[in-house]
Amino acid sequence: MPGPEAGKAIEIQSYKHNGQLHRVWDSTTVLKGTRHVIIGANDRTVVTESDGRRWVTREPAICYFHSRHWFNIIGMLRNDGVYYYCNISSPFIYEDESIKYIDYDLDVKVYPDMTYKLLDEDEYEIHKRKMNYPHVLDRILYNNIDTLVRWVRQRKGPFSPEFIDQWYERYLTYR
Repeated sequence: MPGPEAGKAIEIQSYKHNGQLHRVWDSTTVLKGTRHVIIGANDRTVVTESDGRRWVTREPAICYFHSRHWFNIIGMLRNDGVYYYCNISSPFIYEDESIKYIDYDLDVKVYPDMTYKLLDEDEYEIHKRKMNYPHVLDRILYNNIDTLVRWVRQRKGPFSPEFIDQWYERYLTYR
């Protein structure tokens, strides 16, 4: 199935391993959509949590999803630089005009100076036991954290200096 066409507004849906809906981003503009990569952008989009609580994002963000990597990357444009929030997750699927993935709790936060921090290991351990993650999944996720950290260190993909700026400029043409 081909990806969504550029300029289209789509939803992002995050699930948990047990199939429960975790979080929904209301509207993200597709900047590039192929079978394997979707790059999108949003600004002040409504986010709905699984408990019904709603909030609005504070700054423009460029979102990167890949069908072969167990992570997605959100570059948030702030006054003091680009901050990245990387969800360790299943590869995405695109169906029903939505990006869908399973969130595995582990996150990597990357600061403008490219230092990074692994977050939520305690939450991951709780859900790993509660939802019986298979041992092979644990290896896959930690291997993908290694890949993600390599990308950060090498300034690869969304971490390259021009990536966020170029895609944000494209986003502005759709607004």
